[in-house]
Amino acid sequence: MQVSIRELKARLSHYLAQARAGATLEITAHRRVAARVTGVPEAAPSALANLIARGAAQWAGGKPQGAHIALSGGTSVSRMVIEDRG
Repeated sequence: MQVSIRELKARLSHYLAQARAGATLEITAHRRVAARVTGVPEAAPSALANLIARGAAQWAGGKPQGAHIALSGGTSVSRMVIEDRG
């Protein structure tokens, strides 16, 4: 759908709702397309959010403590990151 800049400014909320619903807006200036506006789809919940929602994991909002992941060589990932940072 093509919309002039003037019309977009006058009814911005309306056109943003249409973009959110899946419409692609072509914004025109002097009858030429100057920009395209598309909506951003709702993000799907992450795997961690699903675990928390099911009660399989808990998070109190703080920084995770005590998670040590070791690779086959026995060096933890956190140690490798620290060493890599110099």
